[in-house]
Amino acid sequence: MRFLPVSLTTFLVELADLDETLALFASLEADPLYGVEEMVPAARTLMIRFRPERVTAEELAGAIAARDLSARAAPSKRLVEIPVRYNGEDLEEVARLTGLSVEDVIRRHTQSEFTVAFCGFAPGFGYLVGGDPALHVPRRQTPRTRIPAGSVALAGAFSGVYPQASPGGWQIIGVTPLKMWDLTRDPPALLQPGTRVRFYDLSKRAMPAKSVSAQARRDAGKGTGTGSGTRFTVLAAPIPALFQDLGRFGLTGQGVSASGALDQGALKAANRTVGNPADFACLEITLGGFSFESSGRAVIALAGASCPITVRDRSGDSFEGAICRPISLEAGDVVMLGQPPKGMRCYLAARGGFEVRTVLGSAASDTLAVVGPEPVAAGTVLPIRQPNAPMESVSLSEVPVEDLPAAGDTVTLDVVMGPRTDWFTETAIARFSEQYWLVTPQSSRVGIRLRGEVPLERIDRAELPSEGTATGAIQVPHNGQPVLFLADHPLTGGYPVIGTVAEYHLDLAGQIPVNARIRFRPVTRFAEIRSSQRDASGRE
Repeated sequence: MRFLPVSLTTFLVELADLDETLALFASLEADPLYGVEEMVPAARTLMIRFRPERVTAEELAGAIAARDLSARAAPSKRLVEIPVRYNGEDLEEVARLTGLSVEDVIRRHTQSEFTVAFCGFAPGFGYLVGGDPALHVPRRQTPRTRIPAGSVALAGAFSGVYPQASPGGWQIIGVTPLKMWDLTRDPPALLQPGTRVRFYDLSKRAMPAKSVSAQARRDAGKGTGTGSGTRFTVLAAPIPALFQDLGRFGLTGQGVSASGALDQGALKAANRTVGNPADFACLEITLGGFSFESSGRAVIALAGASCPITVRDRSGDSFEGAICRPISLEAGDVVMLGQPPKGMRCYLAARGGFEVRTVLGSAASDTLAVVGPEPVAAGTVLPIRQPNAPMESVSLSEVPVEDLPAAGDTVTLDVVMGPRTDWFTETAIARFSEQYWLVTPQSSRVGIRLRGEVPLERIDRAELPSEGTATGAIQVPHNGQPVLFLADHPLTGGYPVIGTVAEYHLDLAGQIPVNARIRFRPVTRFAEIRSSQRDASGRE
């Protein structure tokens, strides 16, 4: 058992195999450790996020090392049967790789009983184990850019079903009409860790009539309160705006990561400026150009990137607003945002909050998982909730952040080295912090794609079993050009992470524009976490 640092609040427990990982996960779920916030199981690792003000990584490591991993979880009583049309693009290739006939591949797949070991990659994607060992095949040499939703696939010792269209490198053997992820179900993910799964051939057995969920998710499609009558009509949104809050947590079992605002400090500042609770949903606006008309009285504020703010009334008169200052609006006022000279994203708050539907308890828009409210484009009408206090009582202000980066600037980000620093050569580890990394136009809320003059070299080309990834993780694919994961990153990943941006620099990372350069400054040296014998259970 090894304990590998991920960030200041997260570490990986590396175990011998999947059985040990699941045994530890079951043990920690049955008897939780004090200070542990969230756990993400994977093929050979358990990622643990904790509260450092309550417990140290060393104390947790000591308590975890003392756990008995001999016990195995009892098989689940829940069995899900999945109909399949075995017509996948890689079915013949799988037969060739295994030395079986196509008929034997189908027979062995349908005669196996699988178990959902863990979830990741995308909401509703379960990693299934327990199939016939004869069907263990490698991933494709060249991943596909798009795999259709419902594709049934194999990779290594795993089988799985893609819940939505996405890139992927697994071998496709068929397709199912059954939805793996459906927000009208409770829970939305059909497959949960521990669920038993069987596949059957639709050419030999008909699919039963479609059943309708007895209860839709309580909050899917549901607003957050009563509108006040004031509405904002969006006139222009060159880049569609996104509703964001502080994110959704506790759903890793369904393969759902937190998402949320990329600059959480700015979101909180915008809310405080108009007198809202700090966690209310705001509009995350990228690179300005956004404008809207108010149908009635309202108070707004913007924080984050300093967009020029112009307000024009019905008579044609206009005035300039300021970042991090409340702005009162009357009926017919039009608000126009220019392009920020520095930074990437600003956050629009409205006194009382936006009337926005929540999904799985949050209004965050996860662009990778496609979970959350629809993007806000021109023509969208945004109702405003009734404030709890008169608008005249708002006289707050925040100090704007002045040192956001512009294109061409160099930004220094502090990095915790690990968990896979030792997968890289000494030269690559030195180059990681010594050279500049250019932010490329392929960057998004999922991650910042970087380009360096010299790629980072790995010690070898070994495959890394999928493991949990944290926001801020700097993953290095085979081409040696890093990707800095932001809020919408996948829950698990299969490329080594050389280091992770310290939590206190994540807001800054979310504001770095294309063509800026990044220097990584390690604040730790990579080393395994040494366990402490002090009790971390929280009990005296």
